Amino acid sequence: MILSDRDIRAKITSGEIVVTSPQGYLEQIHASSLDLRLGKHFKVYRKQQNEILDPRLMKEGEELMELITVPEGEPFLVEPGAFALGVTLESIKLPNNLVARVEGRSSLGRLGILVHSTAGFIDAGFEGTITLEISNANHMPIALYPGMRVCQIAFEMMSSPAETPYGEKSSAKYQNQILPQESKIGSDHEFQ
Repeated sequence: MILSDRDIRAKITSGEIVVTSPQGYLEQIHASSLDLRLGKHFKVYRKQQNEILDPRLMKEGEELMELITVPEGEPFLVEPGAFALGVTLESIKLPNNLVARVEGRSSLGRLGILVHSTAGFIDAGFEGTITLEISNANHMPIALYPGMRVCQIAFEMMSSPAETPYGEKSSAKYQNQILPQESKIGSDHEFQ
């Protein structure tokens, strides 16, 4: 069951859902979702360093991406066919009985911006900013500005609270992230 605007507000007021933002965000609650804004940090793959990305060869702590911090008032340009990791300005904390799904905003989708490739699901018990997998399906560069509404999350109740919420899993690789977090697939048990 997807939460309505009324239920989203009630769960924020009760502290079940925690949204941390340097600016107000309550006006970003819509009928069945909460808009999140784009942060100023991005990560892009270093082309000269990587000829191929092989999950079996990726090592924990190896930085394959370059961090870019966009100055105040400046855009981050997404070239046609490009891929970058971005991050939400807001941080969220979910209770053990609620999940969320990240979706793009239709206004940006109509320009060709995709905000997630496959990682649009946020587990119960997650806490942190949301890493966005940004790509441009258009044939023209697109300017994205930190602080603009870039995605929305819809909240869903689970049938019962999670027995082992995300933050309590030993394999919770992305808990408490602040910056865009590059893949940690090399630490998956099947690659050990």
